[in-house]
Amino acid sequence: MKRDLAVDLFKSYKTGFIKKAKKIEERTQTPGDPTLISNVLNDLIAQRDWNSGLAEGTLFATWPQVVGPEIAEHTTPLSLLDGRLLVQCSSTAWATQLNLVGPSLLERIRSSAPGALVESLDFIGPQAPSWKRGLRSISNGRGPRDTYG
Repeated sequence: MKRDLAVDLFKSYKTGFIKKAKKIEERTQTPGDPTLISNVLNDLIAQRDWNSGLAEGTLFATWPQVVGPEIAEHTTPLSLLDGRLLVQCSSTAWATQLNLVGPSLLERIRSSAPGALVESLDFIGPQAPSWKRGLRSISNGRGPRDTYG
C-alpha cells in the first residue's frame, strides 16, 4: 500500500502535531537556530491565505465522517467552485433522495468544515455512456432511441 505524503502532512497538521511543535520551539529557540518547518508552513498558509483551501481539503479528505458511512458509500464529492459543491451519486435514485435531504446535509457540511464556504449542493447521477460515437452512429441523427415514437 502506497503512502501519500501530502495526505500524511495534512493529517499531521489537522491533528495538532504542528501546534505542539510550535510550543516546543517557542520554549527552546535561541537566535540563529533553524526554524521548524511547521512554522514555515503556518507562515506560508497565512501569507497566501490558503485557510479556505485547507478547509476544502478537509471536507474532501474526511467526506465519510462528514456525511456518514452510508451516504459516503454511494457518493463522491467532485468539485467545489463558487460555493457550489458538486457530488456524484452511484445512481439517480440516490441523487434524488439526497436532493430531498439537501438542506440538512448542507448544514452538517457547514458545521464540520466551517472555512469551506459551501453555499449549495448539486447532486448528479452516474455518468452514462455516450451514444454519439460508435459503429452504428449516424451524423445528425437522433441516436439509438429514435424509433421510440
